[in-house]
Amino acid sequence: MLVAGGAVVVASAVSVRQSALFLVGVAAGLVLYHAAFGFTSSWRDLIANGRGGGLRAQMLMLAVTTAVFVPLIAQGSVFGQAVRGSVAPAGVPVLAGAFLFGVGMQLGGGCASGTLFSAGGGSMRMFVTLAAFIAGSVLGVRYTSMWDHAPTLRPMSLVGEFGAAPAVVISLAAFAAIYLLTLAVERKRYGTVRRDRAANTWRALHGPWTLAAGGVGLAGVNIATLLLAGRPWGVTAAFALWGAKVLMAAGVDVASWPYWQPAARAADLHASILRDVTSVMDIGIMLGAFGAAALAGRFAPVWRVPSRSLAAAVIGGLMLGYGARIAFGCNIGAYFSGVASTSLHGWVWLAAAFTGNILGTRLRPWFGLSV
Repeated sequence: MLVAGGAVVVASAVSVRQSALFLVGVAAGLVLYHAAFGFTSSWRDLIANGRGGGLRAQMLMLAVTTAVFVPLIAQGSVFGQAVRGSVAPAGVPVLAGAFLFGVGMQLGGGCASGTLFSAGGGSMRMFVTLAAFIAGSVLGVRYTSMWDHAPTLRPMSLVGEFGAAPAVVISLAAFAAIYLLTLAVERKRYGTVRRDRAANTWRALHGPWTLAAGGVGLAGVNIATLLLAGRPWGVTAAFALWGAKVLMAAGVDVASWPYWQPAARAADLHASILRDVTSVMDIGIMLGAFGAAALAGRFAPVWRVPSRSLAAAVIGGLMLGYGARIAFGCNIGAYFSGVASTSLHGWVWLAAAFTGNILGTRLRPWFGLSV
């Protein structure tokens, strides 16, 4: 009822296309929850235990998305809808922001999409992370001008440098290399490779799904977003908008901040969040995860959170928010959408964030968190 009502409200207030994007967000929440597709847990499993199944699922996700993205981006439009990739300059801001984001992933307990679907699934701790994530995003946009003169390269993509076909080949080769590397690491440590979790094929709405199914499902989400919105999937820009609107309602002159000076951002600041694509998709993710948890009979919020774990959620959330804003996005907007768009900054983000995850994994026991 919430999903159907939300779709009707968005269609009435904005457009049928915006309502469709809301439903794509709902689908993302369903996929993320049933596949337990957490970027954070997958990277920690590889770092701490040498298990690479989660990262292999991410490579499958990237391969499917890239194979569809590149021809569309190279073409420039689909059915009259202009489409563009997620391409940004790689440099010090991406390195610093992604590293902070990586540490925050492990302390906060989730990435951008992971925070939304875990909160929607009933995790009270992740609501704390989400609140701190929003606060960190506001700090990021307030002081974003500090990074304006940091060393950066020009925006570069494989499509722009080499053309569509070579871009796909190079990307698929890179995904295959990482896939094979995780197999080698796992076999060396354990002598065998752990199989993907079993799927409940007869109860798709109740789960669980395999990681591979989750990867293909998220590829579908990003492709649908590109076709409907004209640009790839993103998550965290909405957090900065939500936080800024709260401050503006409290009397803070956020409209004077440099971040909100471009006409498009200024318009978003004064418009309903229902007109913001990222916002309606994020709300959809939370509702989709809530519905998935309810269908699976696993919606059981735990209200009490240990103090050290709560502190980690706050610290991690602040790092996630600030890091995402200076790094041109998060694990979805910069890593997933950036790499699938063949942008150099997406690969730089991945390397820096993974390094941050290594440090974050080592810090988790200090806050009473498991590794």
